[in-house]
Amino acid sequence: MEWKSFTAKTVDEALTKAMLELGTTIDNLEYEIIEKESSGFLGIFSKPAKINVRLKQSPENIAKDFLNNVIGAMGIEANLDLYFDKDNGSLDINLEGNDMGVLIGKRGQTLDSLQYLVSLVINKNSENYIKVKLDTENYRARRKETLENLAKNIAFKVKKTRKPVFLEPMNPYERRIIHSALQNDKYVETYSEGEEPFRKVVISIKKGSRDYGHRNRDYSRDYKKDYNEYKASKEKNNPVSNTL
Repeated sequence: MEWKSFTAKTVDEALTKAMLELGTTIDNLEYEIIEKESSGFLGIFSKPAKINVRLKQSPENIAKDFLNNVIGAMGIEANLDLYFDKDNGSLDINLEGNDMGVLIGKRGQTLDSLQYLVSLVINKNSENYIKVKLDTENYRARRKETLENLAKNIAFKVKKTRKPVFLEPMNPYERRIIHSALQNDKYVETYSEGEEPFRKVVISIKKGSRDYGHRNRDYSRDYKKDYNEYKASKEKNNPVSNTL
């Protein structure tokens, strides 16, 4: 962040003005005194104090400064809630405000791009890599639930048709959700193919499961269970066609 100048009767008052304007405490500020206050002679020719202030270059402040500039340029007002876990090397950022759908974008693409840019900015001069998670309106949790339902629905279709299904391109985080959701399924397997950013997940029948038929007791029982879950998902207005 660039230095900003503040003027007041005293240095302490100038610091107070800086804290109010920047929305932080003295612990998060760096400042230099350009000119101390002067009372003059008998109160005549008195001079105010002048200081230069900027936020300390912590991961939180770097991210906050960057996001405020980007979001401001987009004409969006948002409050930022940041939490830096130094032990785990992670920075969680939550955005609150109106028009958050614009920041989320189609399937979270804008939010993912902002998260990627923030990660680049704060890790540029960082000694240790800091993992960034940017969220708003609990989108990450909602998206995770959608992808898990999608994985189960597609797995059901694969078991029914015995044909592999290729999902749309996803980022590494979303692909991991799909893999994790089906890792314990006895009859289907998942793998990724393609190059970034077009890498996608494939869901297919496990090689050892090709000999299973509907006459197999275990297979039939699991198939019926998957079918009931599939129907329940459809009844909750979350059809596969709307999540692809």
